[in-house]
Amino acid sequence: MSILVVGSVAYDSVITPAGRREDSLGGSATYFSISGGRFAQVHMVAVVGEDFREDHVTLLRHHQLDLSGLTTLPGKTFRWSAEYHMDNVNSRTTLDTQLNVFVDFKPELSSDQRRQPYLFLANIDPELQLNVLEQMEERPKLVAIDTMNLWIESKPEALAEVIKRVDVVFMDENEVRMFAAPHTGSASVMKAAHYLLDLGPRMAVVKRGDHGVVQFTRDSVFAAPAFPVESVKDPTGAGDSFAGGFMGYLAYSNDLSDQGFRRASVLGSVMGSFAVEDFSVDRLHTLNRAEATARFRALSDMIRFNPLEETEVLAWREGVIFG
Repeated sequence: MSILVVGSVAYDSVITPAGRREDSLGGSATYFSISGGRFAQVHMVAVVGEDFREDHVTLLRHHQLDLSGLTTLPGKTFRWSAEYHMDNVNSRTTLDTQLNVFVDFKPELSSDQRRQPYLFLANIDPELQLNVLEQMEERPKLVAIDTMNLWIESKPEALAEVIKRVDVVFMDENEVRMFAAPHTGSASVMKAAHYLLDLGPRMAVVKRGDHGVVQFTRDSVFAAPAFPVESVKDPTGAGDSFAGGFMGYLAYSNDLSDQGFRRASVLGSVMGSFAVEDFSVDRLHTLNRAEATARFRALSDMIRFNPLEETEVLAWREGVIFG
């Protein structure tokens, strides 16, 4: 099955401990589409300016993405720049944001796009996310969203309305705490995740950077570690690449069971681990099936162990007083 993604295509300028890159291809829809497009057909809805380079259009087409929803408007493409901290690559300082044509982004879906069975609403204004949901001819088989602290702080009511209408919510651990804190009065990620679930979604996926993700449902918790890579060159887009792998697996397999979601999280971690190995989408662009399969198997082996049998108990020294 195929996926509709609505999000941003951008030019990023980043400084990381591994170096710097100016005006490289980025944006939430870009990372998601190239990652997810390895497993399923992806229909991209986004906007770019007249300065969007033809070689970048060619790169996107190379991945057999449907670009009929990629609109070009007069003006410049969305630009973003940031510097990642030398002592903690998970932390960054945004240096500049130029929305440019993204200011006027108002997605208008085609009849084919309105019927897509899987929908990912990337990190955009929650009012636009709601608008896209309302344009769908019928509710997709699975709807997932991503968001950020900007929308949590500026449009919490609209964001809550979106969350009530979707199946899966992606947030990092700081965002989920920020969103839930006014209602839970707690810094607990678990309480925050269950607050999200109480609004209606089936699942909350909490991203923890190089510590992996924790996947919450109403009655289960599953943790997928990040695959340890030798060199992190550029963390930009890791979360969107995770979401692409996650949704791509589900659309490919059409397996929405608990085990299907767990496999999706592991594959998401695999795709995120490749994304950070180079700047922009360079590593995702060169990635092949054998490399992804090998890393999926390796990550699966990392989290495999023999659980307790039903009749087995932990060794325990009764009567011993400690302390």
